[in-house]
Amino acid sequence: MTPTTAHAGLDAVILDYNGVIGLQPTTDQWLRLARTALWPEDDLPAFQHAFWTARTAYDAGHLSDLAYWATVLDHHPGARRLRELRDADTDMWTSIDDHVIDVLHQAHESGLPLVLLSNAPRHLSDVLDRRPWRRLMTHAFSSARLQVCEPDPAAYQHAMNATGAADPDRVLFVDDRDDNCHAARHLGLRTLHYTGHPTDLAAALQPPN
Repeated sequence: MTPTTAHAGLDAVILDYNGVIGLQPTTDQWLRLARTALWPEDDLPAFQHAFWTARTAYDAGHLSDLAYWATVLDHHPGARRLRELRDADTDMWTSIDDHVIDVLHQAHESGLPLVLLSNAPRHLSDVLDRRPWRRLMTHAFSSARLQVCEPDPAAYQHAMNATGAADPDRVLFVDDRDDNCHAARHLGLRTLHYTGHPTDLAAALQPPN
């Protein structure tokens, strides 16, 4: 890849998905997933704790759908319920911020390479690959395919290598989690800790005057 000349300050951008492009799940979506799991609705925090406890291994591709949900529920969910759980889980992570997409369209049209880097299980990665906005990305990497999750340095190195940029300080990493940004900065990447304001992202991607 030949780095863009349209942005004198940046050769490429690496973007996290959830919390940047993707919206955080709503309480209703969490409750739907808990109901699908036959979990008591009045004990949502306990369900979320069980959900997240095994999530890193699932996102990293070390657990199958069945192994993950059997760990969360502490029993085999059965084939039909497993499909329902996977679908409800995937649905939680596929709502996007249209304002962010507008910003990325402008960056893409200017010639700035965009690379997606996300902690996501394999099925969700496949679903995201079919979304229209995915065409804005020069490359897309998910933890399940890389077999490693952020903030492991190897995840950032894969994305960095894909940009073709020689200088990490000319690559911007965007994430809503400060620990991920800290890990990226440690590798020399420029970072934007995204806090939900598309105008901040637009300003970071604005070519110098």
